[in-house]
Amino acid sequence: MFRPLSFYIGLRYTAAKRRNHFISFISLTSMIGLMLGVAVLIIVLSVMNGFDRELKEKVLGMVPHAVVKGDPYLADWQEVDQKVTEHPRVLAAAPFIEGQGMVTGGGNVRGVLIKGVVPEEEDTVSIISSQMIEGQLDDLKAGEFGIIVGRPLAASLRLEVGDRLTIVLPEASVSPAGVMPRLKRFTVAGIFSTGAELDGNYTLVHMEDAGKLMRTGGLAEGVRLLVDDLFAAPAVAEQAALSLGGRYYISDWTRTHGSLFSAIQMEKTIIGLLLMFIVAVAAFNIVSTLVMVVTDKTGDIAILRTMGATPGRIMRIFMVQGAVIGVFGTLVGTTLGVLGAWYISDLISGLENLLNHQFLNADVYFISYLPSHLQWADVAIISTAGLVMSLLATIYPAWRASRVDPAEALRYE
Repeated sequence: MFRPLSFYIGLRYTAAKRRNHFISFISLTSMIGLMLGVAVLIIVLSVMNGFDRELKEKVLGMVPHAVVKGDPYLADWQEVDQKVTEHPRVLAAAPFIEGQGMVTGGGNVRGVLIKGVVPEEEDTVSIISSQMIEGQLDDLKAGEFGIIVGRPLAASLRLEVGDRLTIVLPEASVSPAGVMPRLKRFTVAGIFSTGAELDGNYTLVHMEDAGKLMRTGGLAEGVRLLVDDLFAAPAVAEQAALSLGGRYYISDWTRTHGSLFSAIQMEKTIIGLLLMFIVAVAAFNIVSTLVMVVTDKTGDIAILRTMGATPGRIMRIFMVQGAVIGVFGTLVGTTLGVLGAWYISDLISGLENLLNHQFLNADVYFISYLPSHLQWADVAIISTAGLVMSLLATIYPAWRASRVDPAEALRYE
């Protein structure tokens, strides 16, 4: 069977047990370092991709991509809804009323965002229906004063479906008994859970009930838009508002959650670069390994030269040896990284259950679990970078080996 001499001797040098155990140890550590660097980089970037995906799918699935508001209310939200959906990039629109207040129940008080919606319209622009764990969005009926709350809020106030809570608005009403806060009793109609921060302070009521509570005169505050591209939301909202004519206010997700998205993107880039340096350090450890191997094999190199081996062939022998270390380390690291990215979420969840401690608290972070989303493009880039750096690291030691003078090397043999 034909085997190139350079490749054959390079593999023999790699597999052979060296007299100098220190060189073997350095070779092993170089391979392990490269393997761990590649694996950790794949896992960390997959986790960052997971945070990015959760922000887009869950947080931005609950909050509006963009909104068009009236001054202060929309006289005819149905007409506005129809006109904005004529824009080719607006997939759906839904009216809303929004306000802040406090809810009391179970002896506790929490500040919340109160959002009045039309259930059948809201279902077209929000993922809330798919996040319900008790009840349904359609359980919100006009005049029944039902409310849907997040699971953390329900747990904090010790609420279940069918329980009653009181909403208190930060506005006062004058009555014969004096100045009284505006309040209203609601019945819990459902509980949702997205695993995100907004679960603890986000509530939904029917828009007619919200209008009565906030005294909007049956008018909607604005229309929420669902667009086909998140990053086009600011421009689409502006174009939709211009098509309406009159005076309208617009807003979009980049003003409310844009800083969070930018932070994740920046952290992913910086962490990726830092970990890539670790891979580079591990790859270039191959340089020291091969330099020591060349010194150890000087006599063998001289003999090969006297037998007719050209400098180019000697160079290829040691490039093969270094490439084997790099390829093996990169492939094993890639395999471990892919497996780690697939199972890191389950591993962290099991560790939380074992230690009875939650690493990600929704009160601090925007989600309460560790997400992971493996992107094969990242795997390809990392693997290719590891292989390229490994091959580059072999050039200098291999060139040095090709420059060995046979006469000088064999003088003292």
